[in-house]
Amino acid sequence: MTLHAASRDALAAAELRLLEIVDGAKDSAALGKLGEELFAVVGLLSGQPSLRRALADASTEPTGREGLLRGLLAGKVSDEALQVLATVVTVRWSNPRELVDGVESLARTTLLVRAERDGRLDTVEDELFRLGRIIAGNHDLELALSDPAGDSAGKVALVDSLVAGKVDETTKTLVDQLVREPRGLGIVNGLSDLAALAAKRRERSVAHVRSAVELDAAQQDRLEATLTRIYSRPIALHVEVDPSLRGGLLIKIGDEIIDGSVAGRLAALRRDLAS
Repeated sequence: MTLHAASRDALAAAELRLLEIVDGAKDSAALGKLGEELFAVVGLLSGQPSLRRALADASTEPTGREGLLRGLLAGKVSDEALQVLATVVTVRWSNPRELVDGVESLARTTLLVRAERDGRLDTVEDELFRLGRIIAGNHDLELALSDPAGDSAGKVALVDSLVAGKVDETTKTLVDQLVREPRGLGIVNGLSDLAALAAKRRERSVAHVRSAVELDAAQQDRLEATLTRIYSRPIALHVEVDPSLRGGLLIKIGDEIIDGSVAGRLAALRRDLAS
């Protein structure tokens, strides 16, 4: 998510208010409810251009925007959600779309905090990554979930048929929202972004590792320790098996690629011979 300067400041203010409320949340279920309510508001604003323009209109008085919000949502969402959203609409956003982006970011943060408190953040991150790989490997499924003309309820039902009872509740809520409101993101890229957000929540970078063979737990631990030492920061591994590499590993961290695969070395040799 890329925000202009004013929106970055607005999101920071809203996040502070959110974290105050999150700190006082009595249990995990309350955080789950708050995240879902914020996602519901994203859906409302996405479908109502005039409403999001009115709530983001910096030429009007903040109290007027808050009054509009409360008139619409009082009694329909929790007091905690109203408090967060009141902060959202009384600060200055660069444009209406970025206000909606901000509410979506707050919802995701709420749910990731829930997973963190439950000791499930690692699990959620891994499930998001693995689901992204499964969908990327099934062209028909990816097309069905990415079709802008497709029925959103049908997409959610399709995802639920894949994940219901098999993933953490936070994972399911995040994925359902992504297919319901992709907001310009493809399903695979959206899942990758969500997994990266979970990793960032733990202040770790993500190493996308492709291996010619399955790596056991001990091998993954050694690789993670080596990369952490090289990059001087914690590194989370996302590993997938790719027999086309023929041997070795292909590691991507951000824009940097470490190619230790047989296929990579052969490709480099062919380039050298052709030059």
